[in-house]
Amino acid sequence: MRPVYAAAAVHVTAPPEQVFALITDWPRHREWMFMTTARQVGEHAVEAYTGVWPFGFLDTMTITHWQPPTLVRVTHTGRLVRGRGAIRVRACAHGSRVIWAEELHLPFGPAGHALWPLARPLAVALARHSLRTLAGLLPTPASPRPAA
Repeated sequence: MRPVYAAAAVHVTAPPEQVFALITDWPRHREWMFMTTARQVGEHAVEAYTGVWPFGFLDTMTITHWQPPTLVRVTHTGRLVRGRGAIRVRACAHGSRVIWAEELHLPFGPAGHALWPLARPLAVALARHSLRTLAGLLPTPASPRPAA
C-alpha cells in the first residue's frame, strides 16, 4: 500500500545551531515531544517510546542522514511505525523555521488506511503541539532596550 504523509512546522526565535542541538538531544525529547521518551542506542540508532507504559509503542529508528545544523533524517524500523521521517531547520528572519515531516507505511493494512483520514489531523496537531513546546524551551533573543 502507498505511504501516507504528515508534516508540521513552527517558527523558533533561536538560531539553527541551538534548535538542531535540542532536537537531536534524544534524552530531552521527553521535554517537548508529546508523551515520548527517546534514547540513542548506537551510533546511528534511536529508540523512542510514545505513551504511558503499558499503553504505547516503541519506535525504532536508523539515522540515515545527519547534516547539522539543518537536517536529520531517519528510517522508522519498528513493528508499528515504519517509513521515513525528517526534521529540517532553516535559518529565517528572527530565528529558525522547523519542519517535521513523516512518510509512513500504516499498520493494519486496509483498516489503517481507512482510519488515516481521522488519525491524520490528530497526528498533525500533536506534531504542532510538540514543535511549539520545543520553541518554548529555546532562549529568545533579548529585546533591545529603549535609549534613555
